[in-house]
Amino acid sequence: MRILLLGKNGQVGWELQRSLAPLGELMALDRQGHEGFCGDLSDLDGLARTIRQFKPDVLVNAAAYTAVDKAESEAEQAHLINALATGLLAEEAKALDAWLIHYSTDYVFDGSGGKPWQETDVTGPLGVYGATKLQGEQLIQASHCKHLIFRTSWVFGARGNNFAKTMLRLAKERDSLNVINDQIGSPTGADLLADVTAHALRAAIRQPDVSGLYHLVAKGTVSWFDYARLVLDFAEKSGVSLKVSANAVNPIPTSQFPTPAQRPLNSRMSVDKLESTFNLNLPSWQSGLLRMLNEITL
Repeated sequence: MRILLLGKNGQVGWELQRSLAPLGELMALDRQGHEGFCGDLSDLDGLARTIRQFKPDVLVNAAAYTAVDKAESEAEQAHLINALATGLLAEEAKALDAWLIHYSTDYVFDGSGGKPWQETDVTGPLGVYGATKLQGEQLIQASHCKHLIFRTSWVFGARGNNFAKTMLRLAKERDSLNVINDQIGSPTGADLLADVTAHALRAAIRQPDVSGLYHLVAKGTVSWFDYARLVLDFAEKSGVSLKVSANAVNPIPTSQFPTPAQRPLNSRMSVDKLESTFNLNLPSWQSGLLRMLNEITL
């Protein structure tokens, strides 16, 4: 099996290199490409040439335009990468009868209510980022290629930047720390995403009818405020010197922290479909986070 991975140096792409390598011949690309192969999602012609030359059995897209606030002023670039490039990948996958694995986001929803979002729920993105990611999903589905779309949220990993690392840095630098307490979601490890991807791909090769859209997040939910407190509490107990302790973090509503792009308040997502289809029991968000914190703080 030949696997082409795009976005190899992102948090998820880095872990996918590990999880996918045992499954076949893996070529992993970043924006710079390699030996004439193009991994830049803004270069549609280069991407098409690369796919046609490599002829993958599986195309894994872990690259995206993810600068949520910047997307509001760079809508054309976000649309090119998250929608047009994704549509191209789907068309090329269809032509090769290859599988396309793609990652999407909770930002396709409007964040209303308090119930976990189902895959069948009506979408309603609040900004450019969510809208372009939703367009990418729709283009994949319209192509009728074999696909696995995984919507996820609040991704963290030992490699790259994430919320936990930012909280640790700020707690060392600042005298006070304000963190939003009315956005709720499920912190999800990049390693979990990669491992579930490999597991689902094995199943998909045997059972093509599992093709479709799935929510993939760790079990349980938390606010950014309580997430930050857990991170700082762990750091304190591990002997890390902080200027702001876990108990000194101040909770604030989203309304007190305006940003160019509006964030969804409710990012809860149901994983029932994923677990039943692929016979999985996803772990709690705390277990993955604590393992990552052990790795970066000790």
